[in-house]
Amino acid sequence: MMISPLELRHLRTLAALRETGSVSRAAQQLCLTQSALSHQLRVLEEHYGAALFERKTQPLVFTPVGKRLLRLADTVAAELRDAETDIRQLVGGRSGQLRIAVECHTCFDWLMPAMDRLRERWPEIELDLVSGFHTDPFALLRTDRADLVILHQRAVEPGCVLHPLFRFEIRALLARTHALAARPWLEPVDFANETLITYPAPDDMIDVIRDVLRPAGVFPPRRDCELTVAIVQLVASRRGVAALPAWAVQPFVERGYVVDRPIGAAGLHGELYASSLPHMAQVAYVQDFLGGVRETVSASLPGIELLPSE
Repeated sequence: MMISPLELRHLRTLAALRETGSVSRAAQQLCLTQSALSHQLRVLEEHYGAALFERKTQPLVFTPVGKRLLRLADTVAAELRDAETDIRQLVGGRSGQLRIAVECHTCFDWLMPAMDRLRERWPEIELDLVSGFHTDPFALLRTDRADLVILHQRAVEPGCVLHPLFRFEIRALLARTHALAARPWLEPVDFANETLITYPAPDDMIDVIRDVLRPAGVFPPRRDCELTVAIVQLVASRRGVAALPAWAVQPFVERGYVVDRPIGAAGLHGELYASSLPHMAQVAYVQDFLGGVRETVSASLPGIELLPSE
Protein backbone atom coordinates (compact mmCIF):
# COMPACT_ATOMS: atom_id res chain seq x y z
CA MET A 1 0.00 0.00 0.00
CA MET A 2 1.31 3.43 -0.96
CA ILE A 3 2.27 5.59 2.04
CA SER A 4 0.60 8.98 1.94
CA PRO A 5 2.82 12.06 2.32
CA LEU A 6 -0.07 13.89 3.97
CA GLU A 7 0.88 15.41 7.31
CA LEU A 8 -0.73 17.75 9.82
CA ARG A 9 1.34 20.66 8.49
CA HIS A 10 -0.20 20.16 5.04
CA LEU A 11 -3.71 20.39 6.48
CA ARG A 12 -2.79 23.55 8.34
CA THR A 13 -1.40 25.00 5.12
CA LEU A 14 -4.65 24.29 3.26
CA ALA A 15 -6.68 25.87 6.07
CA ALA A 16 -4.45 28.95 5.98
CA LEU A 17 -4.89 29.21 2.20
CA ARG A 18 -8.66 29.16 2.59
CA GLU A 19 -8.52 31.72 5.38
CA THR A 20 -6.16 34.20 3.70
CA GLY A 21 -7.06 33.67 0.05
CA SER A 22 -3.49 33.74 -1.26
CA VAL A 23 -0.25 31.78 -1.09
CA SER A 24 1.79 34.77 0.05
CA ARG A 25 -0.53 35.67 2.94
CA ALA A 26 -0.84 32.04 3.99
CA ALA A 27 2.94 31.73 4.09
CA GLN A 28 3.13 34.86 6.23
CA GLN A 29 0.52 33.56 8.64
CA LEU A 30 2.32 30.22 9.00
CA CYS A 31 5.75 31.88 9.33
CA LEU A 32 6.99 30.05 6.22
CA THR A 33 8.70 31.26 3.10
CA GLN A 34 6.49 31.29 0.03
CA SER A 35 8.76 28.73 -1.65
CA ALA A 36 8.47 26.36 1.34
CA LEU A 37 4.70 26.57 1.25
CA SER A 38 4.63 26.06 -2.52
CA HIS A 39 6.82 22.97 -2.07
CA GLN A 40 4.29 21.49 0.37
CA LEU A 41 1.50 22.00 -2.14
CA ARG A 42 3.55 20.59 -4.97
CA VAL A 43 4.25 17.39 -2.99
CA LEU A 44 0.53 16.83 -2.45
CA GLU A 45 -0.44 17.63 -6.03
CA GLU A 46 2.19 15.24 -7.39
CA HIS A 47 1.01 12.52 -5.00
CA TYR A 48 -2.68 12.89 -5.90
CA GLY A 49 -2.06 13.75 -9.54
CA ALA A 50 -4.43 16.70 -9.37
CA ALA A 51 -4.36 20.40 -8.57
CA LEU A 52 -5.63 21.50 -5.16
CA PHE A 53 -6.84 24.93 -6.29
CA GLU A 54 -7.14 27.03 -9.40
CA ARG A 55 -4.13 29.25 -9.99
CA LYS A 56 -4.51 32.93 -10.82
CA THR A 57 -7.87 33.29 -9.07
CA GLN A 58 -8.56 35.87 -6.37
CA PRO A 59 -9.52 34.66 -3.87
CA LEU A 60 -8.35 31.09 -4.36
CA VAL A 61 -10.88 28.62 -5.75
CA PHE A 62 -10.32 25.06 -4.51
CA THR A 63 -10.77 22.05 -6.76
CA PRO A 64 -12.84 19.03 -5.62
CA VAL A 65 -9.60 17.41 -4.40
CA GLY A 66 -8.68 20.51 -2.45
CA LYS A 67 -12.17 20.77 -0.95
CA ARG A 68 -12.02 17.15 0.21
CA LEU A 69 -8.70 17.76 1.93
CA LEU A 70 -10.13 20.91 3.53
CA ARG A 71 -12.97 18.85 5.03
CA LEU A 72 -10.33 16.52 6.43
CA ALA A 73 -8.39 19.50 7.76
CA ASP A 74 -11.48 20.79 9.58
CA THR A 75 -12.18 17.38 11.10
CA VAL A 76 -8.60 16.85 12.23
CA ALA A 77 -8.30 20.40 13.59
CA ALA A 78 -11.44 19.96 15.69
CA GLU A 79 -10.30 16.60 17.03
CA LEU A 80 -6.84 17.97 17.76
CA ARG A 81 -8.25 20.96 19.68
CA ASP A 82 -10.50 18.71 21.73
CA ALA A 83 -7.67 16.31 22.52
CA GLU A 84 -5.32 19.10 23.55
CA THR A 85 -8.00 20.65 25.76
CA ASP A 86 -8.66 17.30 27.43
CA ILE A 87 -4.95 16.73 28.02
CA ARG A 88 -4.43 20.24 29.42
CA GLN A 89 -7.34 19.75 31.78
CA LEU A 90 -5.98 16.39 32.90
CA VAL A 91 -2.53 17.84 33.52
CA GLY A 92 -3.33 21.30 34.81
CA GLY A 93 -6.73 20.97 36.43
CA ARG A 94 -10.08 22.27 35.32
CA SER A 95 -10.74 25.13 37.75
CA GLY A 96 -9.48 28.70 37.92
CA GLN A 97 -10.46 32.21 36.92
CA LEU A 98 -9.92 34.52 33.98
CA ARG A 99 -10.53 38.23 34.53
CA ILE A 100 -10.35 40.11 31.23
CA ALA A 101 -9.85 43.87 31.15
CA VAL A 102 -11.39 45.49 28.07
CA GLU A 103 -10.72 49.06 26.95
CA CYS A 104 -12.44 49.13 23.56
CA HIS A 105 -16.19 49.34 22.89
CA THR A 106 -16.19 47.19 19.76
CA CYS A 107 -14.35 44.31 21.45
CA PHE A 108 -17.64 42.79 22.51
CA ASP A 109 -18.57 41.87 18.93
CA TRP A 110 -15.90 39.15 18.98
CA LEU A 111 -15.06 38.83 22.68
CA MET A 112 -18.42 37.45 23.78
CA PRO A 113 -18.38 34.54 21.27
CA ALA A 114 -14.82 33.72 22.36
CA MET A 115 -15.90 33.75 26.01
CA ASP A 116 -18.88 31.53 25.19
CA ARG A 117 -16.48 29.08 23.56
CA LEU A 118 -14.29 29.03 26.66
CA ARG A 119 -17.29 28.45 28.94
CA GLU A 120 -18.28 25.45 26.85
CA ARG A 121 -14.78 23.96 26.82
CA TRP A 122 -13.79 24.92 30.38
CA PRO A 123 -17.06 25.02 32.36
CA GLU A 124 -15.29 25.26 35.74
CA ILE A 125 -13.38 28.44 34.84
CA GLU A 126 -14.81 31.58 36.42
CA LEU A 127 -14.97 34.35 33.78
CA ASP A 128 -15.23 38.02 34.58
CA LEU A 129 -14.91 41.33 32.68
CA VAL A 130 -13.10 44.39 33.99
CA SER A 131 -14.55 47.03 31.67
CA GLY A 132 -13.82 50.74 31.35
CA PHE A 133 -10.82 52.80 30.32
CA HIS A 134 -7.65 52.59 32.37
CA THR A 135 -4.71 54.97 32.08
CA ASP A 136 -2.37 52.09 32.95
CA PRO A 137 -3.93 48.73 32.00
CA PHE A 138 -0.73 46.91 32.98
CA ALA A 139 -1.27 48.06 36.55
CA LEU A 140 -4.34 45.82 36.58
CA LEU A 141 -2.05 42.85 35.93
CA ARG A 142 0.60 43.87 38.44
CA THR A 143 -1.94 44.49 41.22
CA ASP A 144 -3.85 41.27 40.52
CA ARG A 145 -7.04 43.01 39.40
CA ALA A 146 -7.01 41.31 35.98
CA ASP A 147 -5.43 38.25 34.39
CA LEU A 148 -5.55 39.41 30.78
CA VAL A 149 -5.86 42.90 29.28
CA ILE A 150 -7.00 43.66 25.73
CA LEU A 151 -4.92 46.46 24.18
CA HIS A 152 -5.89 48.73 21.30
CA GLN A 153 -2.30 48.94 20.05
CA ARG A 154 1.03 47.19 20.46
CA ALA A 155 2.56 48.02 23.82
CA VAL A 156 5.51 46.13 25.27
CA GLU A 157 5.64 46.25 29.08
CA PRO A 158 8.56 44.87 31.10
CA GLY A 159 7.50 41.79 33.00
CA CYS A 160 4.44 41.17 30.78
CA VAL A 161 3.85 38.86 27.83
CA LEU A 162 2.34 40.29 24.64
CA HIS A 163 -0.18 38.17 22.70
CA PRO A 164 -0.84 39.49 19.15
CA LEU A 165 -4.45 39.04 18.05
CA PHE A 166 -5.52 40.61 14.76
CA ARG A 167 -5.39 43.59 12.39
CA PHE A 168 -8.44 45.28 10.89
CA GLU A 169 -9.42 48.27 8.77
CA ILE A 170 -11.02 51.38 10.25
CA ARG A 171 -13.48 53.01 7.85
CA ALA A 172 -14.91 56.52 7.72
CA LEU A 173 -18.66 56.50 8.18
CA LEU A 174 -20.82 59.05 6.33
CA ALA A 175 -24.45 59.83 5.65
CA ARG A 176 -25.55 58.61 2.23
CA THR A 177 -26.16 62.17 1.03
CA HIS A 178 -22.94 63.62 2.44
CA ALA A 179 -20.77 65.39 -0.12
CA LEU A 180 -17.72 63.40 0.99
CA ALA A 181 -19.50 60.18 0.01
CA ALA A 182 -18.49 60.92 -3.58
CA ARG A 183 -14.80 60.62 -2.67
CA PRO A 184 -12.96 57.29 -3.15
CA TRP A 185 -11.28 57.88 0.21
CA LEU A 186 -11.01 60.61 2.84
CA GLU A 187 -7.95 62.70 3.64
CA PRO A 188 -7.26 64.36 7.02
CA VAL A 189 -8.40 67.77 5.72
CA ASP A 190 -11.84 66.29 4.95
CA PHE A 191 -12.49 65.96 8.67
CA ALA A 192 -11.61 69.59 9.46
CA ASN A 193 -15.14 70.98 9.17
CA GLU A 194 -16.94 67.91 10.49
CA THR A 195 -18.00 66.85 13.97
CA LEU A 196 -16.19 63.61 14.76
CA ILE A 197 -18.46 61.21 16.64
CA THR A 198 -16.45 58.81 18.77
CA TYR A 199 -16.68 56.52 21.75
CA PRO A 200 -15.89 58.31 25.02
CA ALA A 201 -12.15 57.67 25.15
CA PRO A 202 -8.93 59.71 25.32
CA ASP A 203 -7.49 60.94 22.01
CA ASP A 204 -4.56 58.53 22.26
CA MET A 205 -6.95 55.59 22.17
CA ILE A 206 -8.79 56.74 19.04
CA ASP A 207 -6.82 55.60 15.99
CA VAL A 208 -8.08 58.19 13.54
CA ILE A 209 -7.13 61.03 15.90
CA ARG A 210 -3.82 59.57 17.04
CA ASP A 211 -2.55 58.29 13.68
CA VAL A 212 -4.23 60.53 11.08
CA LEU A 213 -5.72 63.80 12.29
CA ARG A 214 -3.31 64.93 14.98
CA PRO A 215 -0.17 64.35 12.85
CA ALA A 216 -1.83 66.43 10.10
CA GLY A 217 -2.72 69.24 12.51
CA VAL A 218 -6.47 68.65 12.10
CA PHE A 219 -8.55 68.94 15.28
CA PRO A 220 -12.28 68.64 14.52
CA PRO A 221 -14.87 69.07 17.28
CA ARG A 222 -15.82 65.79 18.95
CA ARG A 223 -19.09 64.33 20.15
CA ASP A 224 -18.95 61.27 22.39
CA CYS A 225 -21.41 58.41 22.20
CA GLU A 226 -21.37 55.08 24.06
CA LEU A 227 -23.15 52.81 21.57
CA THR A 228 -22.21 51.84 18.02
CA VAL A 229 -25.82 51.90 16.85
CA ALA A 230 -26.25 55.41 18.29
CA ILE A 231 -23.11 56.61 16.48
CA VAL A 232 -24.47 55.19 13.22
CA GLN A 233 -27.82 56.91 13.80
CA LEU A 234 -26.12 60.26 14.39
CA VAL A 235 -24.04 59.85 11.23
CA ALA A 236 -27.12 58.92 9.20
CA SER A 237 -28.82 62.06 10.54
CA ARG A 238 -25.96 64.29 9.31
CA ARG A 239 -24.85 65.14 12.86
CA GLY A 240 -21.24 64.27 12.07
CA VAL A 241 -18.90 61.60 10.74
CA ALA A 242 -17.26 58.64 12.46
CA ALA A 243 -14.35 56.23 12.05
CA LEU A 244 -15.15 52.68 13.15
CA PRO A 245 -13.88 49.13 12.53
CA ALA A 246 -15.08 47.71 9.24
CA TRP A 247 -16.69 44.68 10.87
CA ALA A 248 -18.70 46.92 13.22
CA VAL A 249 -20.23 49.00 10.43
CA GLN A 250 -20.65 46.41 7.68
CA PRO A 251 -24.26 45.46 8.57
CA PHE A 252 -25.34 49.12 8.44
CA VAL A 253 -23.48 49.72 5.18
CA GLU A 254 -24.97 46.62 3.57
CA ARG A 255 -28.47 47.85 4.43
CA GLY A 256 -27.71 51.22 2.86
CA TYR A 257 -28.23 53.06 6.12
CA VAL A 258 -24.86 54.82 5.83
CA VAL A 259 -21.82 54.62 3.55
CA ASP A 260 -18.20 53.96 4.44
CA ARG A 261 -14.97 55.04 2.80
CA PRO A 262 -11.26 54.27 3.37
CA ILE A 263 -9.27 56.77 5.40
CA GLY A 264 -6.30 57.62 3.20
CA ALA A 265 -5.44 55.96 -0.08
CA ALA A 266 -3.90 52.97 1.72
CA GLY A 267 -6.60 52.83 4.37
CA LEU A 268 -6.30 53.15 8.15
CA HIS A 269 -5.70 49.95 10.09
CA GLY A 270 -5.85 49.16 13.77
CA GLU A 271 -4.44 46.24 15.73
CA LEU A 272 -5.53 44.44 18.87
CA TYR A 273 -3.30 42.66 21.34
CA ALA A 274 -3.65 41.00 24.70
CA SER A 275 -1.16 41.02 27.54
CA SER A 276 -0.70 38.91 30.66
CA LEU A 277 1.86 38.15 33.30
CA PRO A 278 4.25 35.31 32.34
CA HIS A 279 2.76 32.71 34.68
CA MET A 280 -0.74 33.28 33.25
CA ALA A 281 0.58 32.99 29.70
CA GLN A 282 1.45 29.36 30.50
CA VAL A 283 -1.98 28.46 31.90
CA ALA A 284 -3.80 26.02 29.64
CA TYR A 285 -7.19 27.73 29.63
CA VAL A 286 -5.60 31.12 28.91
CA GLN A 287 -3.78 29.66 25.92
CA ASP A 288 -7.01 28.03 24.78
CA PHE A 289 -8.90 31.31 25.15
CA LEU A 290 -6.35 33.22 23.07
CA GLY A 291 -6.45 30.53 20.41
CA GLY A 292 -10.23 30.71 20.51
CA VAL A 293 -10.16 34.47 19.93
CA ARG A 294 -8.13 34.00 16.76
CA GLU A 295 -10.39 31.16 15.65
CA THR A 296 -13.55 33.18 16.35
CA VAL A 297 -12.49 36.33 14.52
CA SER A 298 -11.22 34.34 11.52
CA ALA A 299 -14.62 32.69 11.18
CA SER A 300 -16.90 35.62 11.93
CA LEU A 301 -15.29 39.01 11.26
CA PRO A 302 -14.89 40.29 7.69
CA GLY A 303 -11.60 41.77 6.50
CA ILE A 304 -9.39 40.88 9.44
CA GLU A 305 -5.80 39.65 9.35
CA LEU A 306 -4.38 37.52 12.13
CA LEU A 307 -1.17 38.90 13.57
CA PRO A 308 1.76 36.47 13.73
CA SER A 309 2.55 35.18 17.18
CA GLU A 310 5.66 36.57 18.84
